[in-house]
Amino acid sequence: MFASSTDPKQKLVVLAGPTAVGKTELSLAMAEEFGCEIISMDSMQIYKYMDIGTAKPTLAERRRVPHHLLDFVDPAELYNVGSYVSDARRVIREIAGRNRLPMLVGGTGLYMTRLLDGIFELPEVPREIRDRVQAELQEKGHAQLHAELAEVDPESAARIHPHDSQRLTRAMEIWRATGLPWSRHLHGEQQERARQRAGYAVLKIGLNRDRTELYARINQRVEIMVEQGILQEVEHLLALGYARELNPLQSIGYKHMINYIDKIWQWDEALACLARDTRRYAKRQLTWFGRDEEIRWFRPDDSEAVRIIINEFVRHR
Repeated sequence: MFASSTDPKQKLVVLAGPTAVGKTELSLAMAEEFGCEIISMDSMQIYKYMDIGTAKPTLAERRRVPHHLLDFVDPAELYNVGSYVSDARRVIREIAGRNRLPMLVGGTGLYMTRLLDGIFELPEVPREIRDRVQAELQEKGHAQLHAELAEVDPESAARIHPHDSQRLTRAMEIWRATGLPWSRHLHGEQQERARQRAGYAVLKIGLNRDRTELYARINQRVEIMVEQGILQEVEHLLALGYARELNPLQSIGYKHMINYIDKIWQWDEALACLARDTRRYAKRQLTWFGRDEEIRWFRPDDSEAVRIIINEFVRHR
């Protein structure tokens, strides 16, 4: 049903958007109608014991539609975008094997981009070259090192600000290690991504609301999290022995509760900062997804329009 002899690419539906926009409700309705299984595309919902602060789908919602890549990583475990891509591709194959349609739902744009466009590893740079380039940066300064980059790799130099130390040194390291400009490797990366992507036919749907409406929903979500017990959830994580410094515990919601527990903030300040930082995160999400010209944008209450384009996508041969 979701691939054909004339177009053997595996079909995927992506439902993306900022936090609190209403992805869960619409994804459940569409998944039930079109025989989908949902793959979480959220970098925090992967973790065990972190339900309230990550706004995971409830058990009742998971019973309605099969969900994948939720609740399976220990908060102390190292898990990166490469891990996600590997896991997501495996789950996509399993769902396709059941003749179901995979639907990716979430707001982690990096996960979407790397899954669909592929991951390409740049060449390994020996430690001595990295150390030498860092020393040259300190000795010569940004402007001179940037000028040297412009001589050997003008394309990269045009894209890299002279004071962007990380990218400037990376470009010089790759030139020194391989004798080829960084831009040449990046062109190869784009070709590799196109090859990796060739196995998927993708429909990207984005959800958005008026900014005032979205921010009001974010503020309401903070209130709901408090009612559901986000403070107790964080206290439980600490009681289990998870360190405050772990990346998951430094994410939005969790670090705010920790600052309250550690008496860095008063309660009202913790909640105000939580709402503020969530609004800022939503803005960053919209910026990321907004750069993707393939995304077709809808309001969450535009369910009929979303239904029509999914139906056209599924039925197209």
